[in-house]
Amino acid sequence: MADKYGKYIIKEPIVKGRFAPVLHICGEKHNGSECGGSIFPGFPSELTSMCIKEPFIMPAPVHAHDYDQLLCFTGGNPENIFDFGAEIEITLGEEEEKHIIDHTSMIYIPKGLLHCPIDFRKVEKPIIFTHICFAPAYTRSQGEMNGHPQKRERYTPQEISDLKRSATAT
Repeated sequence: MADKYGKYIIKEPIVKGRFAPVLHICGEKHNGSECGGSIFPGFPSELTSMCIKEPFIMPAPVHAHDYDQLLCFTGGNPENIFDFGAEIEITLGEEEEKHIIDHTSMIYIPKGLLHCPIDFRKVEKPIIFTHICFAPAYTRSQGEMNGHPQKRERYTPQEISDLKRSATAT
């Protein structure tokens, strides 16, 4: 059987993250690095999904984009995504409106809306944070880039094998 469509299956598009492996796909390379998900030039969106295990402030200054964006916050229990053990504060708009996220939520960030910082104040159990940019690469129309897009560091095949082995051992 011919393998005509297998090229569209992106296996293990993960890069090293702050707390755990990060799922990432985009349409451009990041600062000369090639993430596992940048194999389709011009891919029309950029997605990053990561596990948050402890409090921290996402180091992004107030900024806006020339495209729409979704921010998704879900509980880390795959059998119950509503099992949400965190409290996050996000600032939106020129007025710097502060909002608390304390349950599974999605935030629509329209093109041009100022947002950030995102303060993961309390993390009692892991949650999943995902952002989806409706553009091939993460850019900012307002605000400093400060190292964005960040260089993505891929795992070696041995590191992926080790991650899989440790996941099945627990």
